[in-house]
Amino acid sequence: MRLLLTILAGIAAAAFGAFIGLTFIWPAPDIIRRPALAQTPPLQPITRTSTVVAPAAISLAAIQSAMEAAAPRNLNGSRAGATRENPTNINVEWVVNRGALAVAGRPDGLTVSTPLNGSLHANGSLAAVNAATGQLGGALGAVLGSIGGSTGRQLSELAGKTFDQRAELRGNVAVTARPAILPTWRIAPNLAAQVSVSDISMPIGGLRLNMANEVKPILDRSVREQIGMLEARVRNDAMLEKTVRGEWSKLCHSYPLGAAGAGAPNLWLEIKPTRVVAAQPSVTSSALNLLIGVDAQTRVVPAETKPECPFPAQIEIVPQLTPGRVNVGVPIDVPFTEVNRLLQAQLGGKTFPEDNSGPVSVTIRKVEVAASGDRLLISLRVNVGQHRFFSFGADATVHVWGRPALDAAKQELRLTDIELDVDADAALVDAAADAALPFLTPLLAEKAVIDLKPFSADARRKIDAVLAGFQKTQAGVNVAAKIDALRLVGIAFDSNVLRVIAEADGNVNVAVTSLALQ
Repeated sequence: MRLLLTILAGIAAAAFGAFIGLTFIWPAPDIIRRPALAQTPPLQPITRTSTVVAPAAISLAAIQSAMEAAAPRNLNGSRAGATRENPTNINVEWVVNRGALAVAGRPDGLTVSTPLNGSLHANGSLAAVNAATGQLGGALGAVLGSIGGSTGRQLSELAGKTFDQRAELRGNVAVTARPAILPTWRIAPNLAAQVSVSDISMPIGGLRLNMANEVKPILDRSVREQIGMLEARVRNDAMLEKTVRGEWSKLCHSYPLGAAGAGAPNLWLEIKPTRVVAAQPSVTSSALNLLIGVDAQTRVVPAETKPECPFPAQIEIVPQLTPGRVNVGVPIDVPFTEVNRLLQAQLGGKTFPEDNSGPVSVTIRKVEVAASGDRLLISLRVNVGQHRFFSFGADATVHVWGRPALDAAKQELRLTDIELDVDADAALVDAAADAALPFLTPLLAEKAVIDLKPFSADARRKIDAVLAGFQKTQAGVNVAAKIDALRLVGIAFDSNVLRVIAEADGNVNVAVTSLALQ
């Protein structure tokens, strides 16, 4: 009897040893048998609203240069006959040249000033003496009468005398501009001018008369006429509309993003601008600052599209905008085959716990992800081992069920409400698998995460590449745009695709150093 028991024990030991040896020589194939999956409705197309607010800084030097080219360099005029203020039969002709324009910026607008230098020619005769009173009329009579005595009588004898005199003319023109953007895609400069003329003392028949009052009204009128023409010219200038139209047509496009992974189709970023907003200009000591914003619908699509983007009839004026802001929101659709590839690279071949400190160890051989209703299923082909005097490992498939949650800070997709199901390959390892469950649950909750950083980094590179197409440096204009950060703000999925919704934040600046009025 003892001999029989010894033989049976030897046979059992040999069979167990053979089983263990065969397990190492011919391990079970890493084939994952999934449980039945719940139906997951297909993802619907989604669009995100993106915003670009471009501050355009037009340097005061560029404004000064454009106005130098547009403003006339000289004015001339004349006046003939007597006036109430100066009762002389006088002809006045004058020519005035402006100096260089000086442009300064202050919070309430722009100021443009220039000195005036010219000459004045006056000729004619003093008015006749009033027959009834024996006095000269109007202002001249008042001047002569105020002198009084024999000098006044002597000067009154000058009535009717002729004269022909020349004098220098000095003055200044100051123009203020409070530009405003109009809804009709035009800029109203809102110009106002003030002319000052220095005293012009001209000797006439022994008298010294101030001719500034003769010149200033006419000079005022001439400057108003020039300012009016410049005002109309700026108001009718379509530069703003043409510039925005050009950028609008560039935005309304599909831009290639490449494939999301091996075997996946090429993706395209479709941008459809929908409206343009603007804040009223502000002025600093160095530039006139315009703020133009564009809202657009953005989405990632599997094929190139030809979006239609009608240009808005009006620009929407808003109280304020955040300058230099780029916010691009895009849904990124990643096939689960690509997710599986990344998870396999992340977890395949690793043993946990890494310090071998637990009662059991888990070596992950293969990982697959699938959608099931509103949950994800992460199936892991693992080898589970118990650390006992006689320790051995058993292959099993561990199914981790859970609802996905986005950890935006770490850019990871984690599972919540985790449920574990172990599909052991043999009854022999059921006990080992059951013993491993309490340990596996927190372990897999920690390790079974989907690292989304590769997707976000790839999305950032691709959006950066799209923005690079808008950057330009040409004569007088420099456009700089870049992405500073990319945030993951949401996830969704269907049976084939994991959708990651990203928002890219960046900045854009436009510097105008040269312009010309059309």
